[in-house]
Amino acid sequence: MSRILATAAWPYANGPRHIGHVSGFGVPSDVFARFMRMRGDEVLFVSGSDEHGTAIQVKADAEGMTAQQTADKYHRILVEDLHSLGLSYDFYTRTTTQNHTKVVQEMFTALYENGYITKQTQMGAFQVSTGRTLPDRYVEGTCPFCKFEFARGDQCDNCGRQLDPIDLVNPRSKIDGSIPDFHETTHFFLDLPALAGELMEWLDTRTDWRPNVLNFSYNFAKEIKPRAITRDLDWGIKIPVEGWESEDMKRIYVWFDAVIGYLSAAIEWANRIGEPERWRDWWNDPETQIYMFMGKDNIVFHSVIFPSMILGANGEGSKGGKVSEKLGKLNLPTEVVSSEFLTMKGAKVDTSHGHVIYVSDFLRDFGPDSLRYYIAVAGPEQRDTDFTWDEFVRRNNQELANEWGNLVNRSISMAFKNNGEIPEPKELEQIDKALLDTSLRAFDTVAELLTQCKFKQAISEAMRVVSAANVYLSTTEPWKLKEDTDRRDTVLHTALQVVSDANTMLTPFLPHSAQKIFEMLGGSGQWSSMPQIKEVSEPGGDPYPVLTGNYADDLATWQRHEIKVGTPLSKPTPLFTKLDTKLGETGPEWAPIN
Repeated sequence: MSRILATAAWPYANGPRHIGHVSGFGVPSDVFARFMRMRGDEVLFVSGSDEHGTAIQVKADAEGMTAQQTADKYHRILVEDLHSLGLSYDFYTRTTTQNHTKVVQEMFTALYENGYITKQTQMGAFQVSTGRTLPDRYVEGTCPFCKFEFARGDQCDNCGRQLDPIDLVNPRSKIDGSIPDFHETTHFFLDLPALAGELMEWLDTRTDWRPNVLNFSYNFAKEIKPRAITRDLDWGIKIPVEGWESEDMKRIYVWFDAVIGYLSAAIEWANRIGEPERWRDWWNDPETQIYMFMGKDNIVFHSVIFPSMILGANGEGSKGGKVSEKLGKLNLPTEVVSSEFLTMKGAKVDTSHGHVIYVSDFLRDFGPDSLRYYIAVAGPEQRDTDFTWDEFVRRNNQELANEWGNLVNRSISMAFKNNGEIPEPKELEQIDKALLDTSLRAFDTVAELLTQCKFKQAISEAMRVVSAANVYLSTTEPWKLKEDTDRRDTVLHTALQVVSDANTMLTPFLPHSAQKIFEMLGGSGQWSSMPQIKEVSEPGGDPYPVLTGNYADDLATWQRHEIKVGTPLSKPTPLFTKLDTKLGETGPEWAPIN
């Protein structure tokens, strides 16, 4: 048994989630966490809402609320969206907690005392209308290197180079399109060059990472330079340096703040379960494996900047230093698992550009497993993938409903009609043995692919078993074996065993329907648990919702579960709704095809 820390990128609490978000950080991380639990590993799966920075302040201004009110509003919406999707977090929290503030300041202090944070003056970008700083990601313009017209002020997603807002050609504010005002401002910088040697040595050991992650990381690391980790802003975590704590318009940069959330969430989880040192099992034990999931626009923060922060806090850069007494020696990520962009007609699914399908709308009309299936089988795992309603309808109808749903329905229906229970098999013929063997061998194949975070290949292999079982039923035709009940019962028992097998292999992808199928096969108890929303609070603070859950007692384990002869069956109900093919041509009313 291994100990696994699974993390998902923290979504901004400035609006509801769209399907592009959850295709990158949400569904892949949950599939991985659920599989690792089924395999018997000790898993801690954490994330939370990213509530600091200009993104929140801009939304607050637009809605006539304070930044805290905005964070409160959208954190609750995020929790509800992710709960509905069935993301099995052990702990999903937020960055406006006292705990998170304390941990971020401890990390800042550790880096500062080791000499990896220095003070410098730079040309900063400011919003003319408000006088507030414009974070790097809120400045857009043309990349001076590759001429990509939508480069951001921190990096170009096209060529991967590190940028500063002032480097952009024709820079503009993403808030209102105005030209930013650039003037000198003093900030604290993370001395990335002093950590580059150790960082590159570590990256050289990450040979099994996805190529897109390594390419982005190397391109960024080769031109690495000091990076500002504070901002001219009044919303965020205060700087824990003497003389700076009382600065009204200086705060820690939201991205320095947010990535530390993986650590602070683990600490909050440990405190809330009454074992305050338990987090160290995942962050200080070098045997722990850490898998971090996100979209490709967040790669370098997880593969370069956060590891550099860890190295510096551990005293492992060129300036040396000591290990933080409070945090201990922190582990580096085992793998940074990044997805590409989910697009619509070639444009990134993104609210800022008007290309958006909200998770809540999607789940209301089509349910969580249909979205989870689409993301797993047709999502942007290795390259940008265009979402189309036509492809969604085709996948839902032909694969989920016709292939998987129909296999489950007709297998259980025939056994219920003829036996009322799981029938007893007699002598197996070669065709029966071949299907059972195919299904059993698939456990190892799918497991190996999931271990490598190859989700698309993994679910495709599981669906191959489904296809083989459908061919088996079409070939053996048990509905014609009215006079040969021994043979009929053998075929139905074989089919039901493979339904059980396939359901186990599909559980990480389709946990909601997996529970239903488990019950259709006569099972009782919790096969695949869902997260729970819980209201918590800190001393003197207002209650806020978190996602948590108890998954240790789930019955789903990664192995063949032998079905038991005589288990009563009930008449099954359809699992997946077939959609009108016209939806593929028009889209729904809330996301019409133009």
